[in-house]
Amino acid sequence: MTMARTFATRLGLRALGAAVTILLASLLVYGSLFLMPGDPVLALTGGRRLTPEQIEALRHAYGFDRSFAQGYLDWAGGVLHLDFGTSLTYQSDVGALITSRLDVSAPLIAYAASLALLFGLGLALLSAVKGGRVNRAMAVVASTATATPPFVSAIVLLAVFAVGLGWFPSTGAGDGGPADRLWHLTLPAIAMALVSFGVLSRVGHAAFTEELRREHVEVARSRGVGGAALITRHVVRNALAPLVTVIGVLLVSLFAGTAVVETAFGLDGVGSLLISSVSRRDFPVVQGIALIAVVLFVIVNTLVDLVLPLVDPRAAAGRKAAP
Repeated sequence: MTMARTFATRLGLRALGAAVTILLASLLVYGSLFLMPGDPVLALTGGRRLTPEQIEALRHAYGFDRSFAQGYLDWAGGVLHLDFGTSLTYQSDVGALITSRLDVSAPLIAYAASLALLFGLGLALLSAVKGGRVNRAMAVVASTATATPPFVSAIVLLAVFAVGLGWFPSTGAGDGGPADRLWHLTLPAIAMALVSFGVLSRVGHAAFTEELRREHVEVARSRGVGGAALITRHVVRNALAPLVTVIGVLLVSLFAGTAVVETAFGLDGVGSLLISSVSRRDFPVVQGIALIAVVLFVIVNTLVDLVLPLVDPRAAAGRKAAP
């Protein structure tokens, strides 16, 4: 009962903190419209000539004819009902527009996350166990991947594997089924995953190496425990705590990384929609995507905070012992 009550209290506090963060972020997202120099309506339309009736309609639609508080409350009320407004460019519902682009972005993010986790943690564990030359090679590979921006990775991958060798398509997300979609998204997923792969390799290597040096691992070895049992039960399990936090941050960063990669590979996803909306000053779409990104970041970090004591009981014990 005490553990359940403690978890319920932590859940309530985290939910309250998440709600406050999202509220403040929504105020910034909505208020950024009023930070543009000059008349916000003219900034939204890009200087295009409009009739007085059209200008007045835009002022009413975006709350420029009302106080900031009233305009924000009307906009936030719509957002709570998943109504982000109407796109100026596409003349369609922003929520439906973003949802339609998730058909490309969601599989791309999942693909990139799988590659980063599988190869990043796999290389980290291998280098920690083997050491020596494998460790030095891992350090070089991880440092290179971490230091390479996604747009550079995208250009190199396109030049070598799409244009030079012709192994993969250079544009599009594919429409011939799951295998075709996977083939089209392979290069974009690699370009997105490289930085996360490098970070996970370095953090994972440090965590696994530290656990391998701990006393309980030596005791397990002295008792005859070795091989996969030693690695999974005594090394990987205890190294999860620092990795969970990093993995949560990296997963959210992949959402932001879609902007550059999708544009480079000609993918009609949320990232390319954001870039085109910024250039066309389609502010309702920019607001919607920005708010969704903030909400995802808050949700993931809240889940990490809740899961961490379950993964590593030492984290909860440390909090209780702290004054």
